[in-house]
Parts: sequence; C-alpha cells; structure tokens
Amino acid sequence: MKKKVVQQKPQHRWKRKVLSLMFVGIFFGGLLFMQTRWYTHVVGLVPLNHHQFLGSQPHLQSPKIAFLFIARNRLPLEMVWDAFFRGGDSRFSIFVHSRPGFLFNQATTRSSYFLNRQVNDSTQVDWGEASMIEAERILLRHALDDPLNDRFVFLSDSCIPLYNFSYTYDYIMSTSTSFVDSFSDSKEGRYNPKMHPVIPVHNWRKGSQWVVLTRKHARIVVEDETVLPMFQKFCKKKPLPEFWREQHIPADTSKLHNCIPDEHYVQTLLAQKDLEGELTRRSLTHTSWDLSSSRERERRGWHPVTYKYSDATPMLVKFIKEIDNIYYETEYRREWCSSKGNPSTCFLFARKFTRPAAIRLLNMSVLEYLR
Repeated sequence: MKKKVVQQKPQHRWKRKVLSLMFVGIFFGGLLFMQTRWYTHVVGLVPLNHHQFLGSQPHLQSPKIAFLFIARNRLPLEMVWDAFFRGGDSRFSIFVHSRPGFLFNQATTRSSYFLNRQVNDSTQVDWGEASMIEAERILLRHALDDPLNDRFVFLSDSCIPLYNFSYTYDYIMSTSTSFVDSFSDSKEGRYNPKMHPVIPVHNWRKGSQWVVLTRKHARIVVEDETVLPMFQKFCKKKPLPEFWREQHIPADTSKLHNCIPDEHYVQTLLAQKDLEGELTRRSLTHTSWDLSSSRERERRGWHPVTYKYSDATPMLVKFIKEIDNIYYETEYRREWCSSKGNPSTCFLFARKFTRPAAIRLLNMSVLEYLR
C-alpha cells in the first residue's frame, strides 16, 4: 500500500522561518549584550589617566588644561580640588611631582582624580635651588606627551581654586597668551654678572613661579639647553644667618647675590627668546607677601603669608576676588586685568592655605565651585 504524502501548508513554513529568525535575533542580541558588558568592564579597568577623562562625544577632542602640582608628599588640599574637578568633564589632566618614591594610591589619597597621577621620575626638590626648575620641566615633559594638553598650570600643594572649573577653563582658554608674572629686576642685585653674555642683564626678569603656559612656551622650557645651565651655576640663594659658619660670615652680606631660580627662570628664558609679546605679564595665582612679618632683615620677604583656620573667611575670599589690577613698582606699570576684552578679576587661584583653612572654606560653601 502506498503511503500517503501529506503536504505542509504554507503557513506552517512561514512559522518555522519566523521562529528561526527570532532565535537568530535572540542569539546575536545576547552576544551584543555580553560584548557591551565586557567593554564596560574593560573601560572600568583602564588606568585613571584615561578613564577619568572619558566624557560625552562632543568633549572628546576639546583642548585640555594640564594641572601640574608641585608637592612635598601628599596633597593636603585634595578635597578642595576634588570638588573643583567634578565639573571638568574631559577638559583637564593632572600630574603631580612629589618626592621620589611617593605614590598616590588609596592609602595616600581619597580622591580618585589623584590616584596614580605622580610622575615616575621625580627629583628631590630643595626650596631656593635649581632643583625646583627641574621639577617643573619634568612635569611639562609628561604633560606634553598628551597632544590635547594645550595649557599648563603650575600649582603648589597649598593652592586653592577660587572659581568653578568652567569659569577657570574659559578664562584661561579665552586668550592665546601665557600668563607669566614678569618684570624687570633692577633693585635686588640677584643678577650675577657672570651670566653675561649668555644672559645679558637687559633680559633679566623676576616674577612668580606659578605660571600658566601655552603649549609653545611649555615646549621652549623643556627644550632649553642654554639658560638652565647658567641658572644651575650662577643663580643661588643667599644662606640664612643660622647656616653661616663663623669663619665664613661675610663682612658685607649685601654684596652676596641672592638668586631664587624659580622666581627668574621662565621669565628670563622667554625674554631671551623675545617672546614677551606673547605673554599676559601677570600671575593667575594670588600670593600675599608680608615684608614686616619678621624682625630680622635677612628673613623679610622670603616666604608668603600662610592662611590659617582663623583667616579663612568669606571676607578674605571676597577681597582676593575683587582685585582687578596689579602694580609693578620697578617698571612703573599697572596691569589692569581683563578676560575676553572685559574688565575682570585678576586671580583664579590663591595660596598659601593650610588644610584646616581649606576645610573651613569648604564647610562654609564660600568657594564658587560648591554652588
């Protein structure tokens, strides 16, 4: 007997095709989901210098500001900077020069922004020595490796920001100049004639080491092989009285050259390169110098005022923010501060603040970036 062949109805064929397509869709959908989870996990494992700056697509190619911290060990004001950097998106990078061997890990910092941000080739820095210049150059070398770093801000471990990140970023990036406190130094006798003719006296400048450099000027500092050797050899601070030996006390200490390298180097180097026309010749970091704080003439003016807990008030911050001009006595020059062609505050940062003082300002919500 012949078997009867039953033909499948067309609708059954379509059902099988639909089920097959659904199975394939579920398979590839699951595969894509697993791949996404894997990618997210990998991104979470990327070192901080990469993942902390990942932001939304429009900001990926924004020029960045490199914040270059010079510290003894840890950063005592990291909690202030942590609040500041939260508004930075992908527009900043961080580098810290601390003593050799010091690491910013979970035991030494509570801020994820500073984890592993120490440079790995730091040098021992002594105040008033050329080693401070070398520390600055080390920081710049590391920061220049990132082609998106377009401005380079030097900060001490006692600096605080006065405004939120967006205002700070716009202020710095609104001009093509570097911010370098620079003026002719004709009174203090810090220039050593032995520097001539490599560094003629008419190019000798003085100013604050807390500068903001463009990428062009940062590269000039890193590549310098002419001015730095002169500073290392002839620019040295005058020792304080307690370090003089009885047999070496000078008859007239006023004849000793008292040269603090970091207060002259960048300024003099850029003057040597005839680049002062590319500078806004003032600092963005406020420092208060109390020349009457010491009874000893040799000590006066050596260190800036340190703001303690009792000093940290809304009035102090308001006073610093309201400064709109700086007078340079040696050049009879008054620098009126402006941003984007309009009158503005002079300072974006201030020092020197102790940790208790900074914490008090945070708790009082005085600082702009907490609003």
